[in-house]
Amino acid sequence: MFGYVRTDVPYLYIKDDRLYKAMYCGVCKGIAQVAGHSARMGLSYDVTFLSVIMHNIRGEDVKIEKQHCLTHCIRSKEMAEVDELTRRLGALNTLLVYYKYTDDIADGDHGRGKRLWFKQGFKRVSKKYPEIARIVKDNLARQEQVEKSQTDSLDRAADATAEMLAEFSDYALEDKATQATRNLFYALGKWIYLIDALDDYDKDVKKGAYNPFYLAYKAESKAHLLAGEQGEEVRYAFHALFFDIRESLSQITFRFNRDLQDNILLRGLPATTKQIMEKCNCKRKGCKRDKNPQMKDTK
Repeated sequence: MFGYVRTDVPYLYIKDDRLYKAMYCGVCKGIAQVAGHSARMGLSYDVTFLSVIMHNIRGEDVKIEKQHCLTHCIRSKEMAEVDELTRRLGALNTLLVYYKYTDDIADGDHGRGKRLWFKQGFKRVSKKYPEIARIVKDNLARQEQVEKSQTDSLDRAADATAEMLAEFSDYALEDKATQATRNLFYALGKWIYLIDALDDYDKDVKKGAYNPFYLAYKAESKAHLLAGEQGEEVRYAFHALFFDIRESLSQITFRFNRDLQDNILLRGLPATTKQIMEKCNCKRKGCKRDKNPQMKDTK
């Protein structure tokens, strides 16, 4: 689920790159405050983006100063100060990472050792932020039930993840939450689920794991899925989400400059979608079908 919300680097202003990196460090510090230092290992740019856009919607400016931390102990770095919203996002990050590794373990993948890094943090944030813990737990449980039902509907398959992000946005934005903000984060959550499923298509088919695209179209590979008429249907599903995001954005009041979130939502998401659609999973030596693949988050 992590690593898909990215900037479109060629069109990213230097000021926004500096802001994004400072907010990234701020979320890292927020995780440390609510979940302990080991939980910082799961920090992602996905949650950093939530920090950027939610601070803007709430009209809460962040103070950025050069500081040292465990990772940058020699040279100081610009970091955003931690506030309550950042701590809530740190809690969300920790919960999602813990459940991700729990899911990996259930799928038979290696994750038991990695999950130990987040066990204590998971307990801490569940106790300190029971409402966030409930939102994540309830919706992930509903996601599991939907997948067990083997639904071939893309909308039903993505609904629980989308609803989880929409519910969290209502909780985090408080009195600044509107129907437009809920719609925006619902569409973003839906996109994250579907782009993850599309990216994992060949792996899921090989393992016999649940994948809504496979159940809907029965294509033997992602390349076959995206060919012909069914490929147009898949592209239309993503274009419909991009339309919903643009419509919601037009109805939201932002208190500060919105260049960074526009770069991510209006350019980054389509660019990532295109990159994953063009990504080749054939593993043939010397294959050059992948075009400038972007790295996923690393700390």
